[in-house]
Amino acid sequence: MSPADSAAAKSPAPAAEGIALADLLALTAQSVEAADTLLAKARAAVFARVAKDGKVAAAAIEREQFAVHGFAWAATYVEALRQMAAYAARMTQEKRFGAFETLIVQAAFGEYLNQLAGGIPMSQGEIVRPADLGLTEDDVAAFRAAPAVRRLTEAGFTPAVRARLAELIAAHAGAATYGDAGLEETYDAIREQMRRFADAEVIPHAHEWHLKDDYIPMPVVEQMAELGVFSLTIPEEYGGLGLGKESMCVVSEELSRGYIGVGSLGTRSEIAAELILGGGTEAQKDKWLPKIASGEILPTAVFTEPNTGSDLASLRTRGKREGDVYKINGNKTWITHAARADVMTLLCRTNDQPGYKGLSMLLAEKPRGDDANPFPAKGMSGGEIKVLGYRGMKEFEIGFDDFEVKAENLLGGEEGQGFKQLMQTFESARIQTAARAVGVAQSALELGLRYAQERVQFGKPIFDFPRVNGKLVMMAVEIMVARQLTYFAAREKDGGRRCDLEAGMAKLLAARIAWAAADNALQIHGGNGFALEYPVSRVLCDARILNIFEGAAEIQAQVIARRLLEGGN
Repeated sequence: MSPADSAAAKSPAPAAEGIALADLLALTAQSVEAADTLLAKARAAVFARVAKDGKVAAAAIEREQFAVHGFAWAATYVEALRQMAAYAARMTQEKRFGAFETLIVQAAFGEYLNQLAGGIPMSQGEIVRPADLGLTEDDVAAFRAAPAVRRLTEAGFTPAVRARLAELIAAHAGAATYGDAGLEETYDAIREQMRRFADAEVIPHAHEWHLKDDYIPMPVVEQMAELGVFSLTIPEEYGGLGLGKESMCVVSEELSRGYIGVGSLGTRSEIAAELILGGGTEAQKDKWLPKIASGEILPTAVFTEPNTGSDLASLRTRGKREGDVYKINGNKTWITHAARADVMTLLCRTNDQPGYKGLSMLLAEKPRGDDANPFPAKGMSGGEIKVLGYRGMKEFEIGFDDFEVKAENLLGGEEGQGFKQLMQTFESARIQTAARAVGVAQSALELGLRYAQERVQFGKPIFDFPRVNGKLVMMAVEIMVARQLTYFAAREKDGGRRCDLEAGMAKLLAARIAWAAADNALQIHGGNGFALEYPVSRVLCDARILNIFEGAAEIQAQVIARRLLEGGN
């Protein structure tokens, strides 16, 4: 949101709205305390179901998967509300907490507190109820009876609040964010730069790229490199900009708002740079990082295998050392941008140690290919996997038959470290995926709003109907929730603190929000939304992948719950 937009959103004062709760900051803080108490009871109840001899048992976790994953969702909700309360307090202190921001926070608390007490949608058709978590009617009644919770659940997200938010959204159509996102001026400037690029170079062409299943043109990739997209978080001594993960979030949001393929081009560079920074030798850092930063080379991540998915311990692709090379044999799948990539971060088994211990990471160089010959390299073959959405880079399956990788390109120079090295990248990758989801959701909101304002039925724009504008309001509220949770995870990462839990929560929630936003935006379009010519059809397909890659929602919930049940954070 521009300064002018922000100023407009802050007038009249919240108290003058008549529907804003005057003591909102105190109410949010107190309701988070009540939610923490409810969550602690849920944790105790779920732990009792899955513990054996005082420790979490894997078999019990599997047996009680619905409750375990529901607990992860409840914990994610509570953390999201905590970050919304922190956002409200911070914005108030900075005198940036206007009417728009006030009502968004109020609505978020009103909705999410009610869901905590009544049922959280893990997905369509999967609603986790308090009883599923072992909570009693008395537990829920005590939570609802807390004065702050009762006030927010009753008055936080009323029809009047929804109607006023709809008015504010309509009045600020075209704004970069609906409500001040609460970032520093530097990040707002980065957002504006990336937004201009997306509006000029991406959005006018994205739907055609999607429909034709074309690659994102190399001139666009080159412009992204010039803008610093691939160098954002790489340290300055290696040719990068040396910025933090919050900058990555803003860039990923805006580029993904234009087209998820463009927003995801930086993901491969982010993963490769994190791997090399965290596990590479100094020689490897000096060689690879400046080339990644400048866009001279495009990386791709080669981890997944057929029939393994998230079970990395079962990887079978082998890398056998012979002299000064590793000879790779095996198969990989779901490799994004594989043909045009110059280097693969390749996870393979280099010794006979069981499970994760035998895995190593190789920086495997390869020539660029094209549609006619995707893999013009000896010992390497494969083909494209046709997909519903998330196009622009293309997905591939790859076969290796004595494909050679220089032994000097063993990441870190020591075998058996691949899994550990990969784990170090998951925090950043999931934060960026959450930001990509926010961008896709923002795109859905913008498309839905524009159509609702332009489409006239029964003598007026369909935006005037509460069931239409209410969908857009919920999008705006949840996008702000996802933003604050994602920015928090990024700040934790920038502060050098472990944030796998926060990053996982941000990814889990933001992916669901993106899908809901896209689905509702298409519903607003009616029959036209089902027509391929309308961009919202593309956004729906693009949004669907977010619940799957970088850890499927079910895997993500499992990881979050297990960490919390075992005593994390």
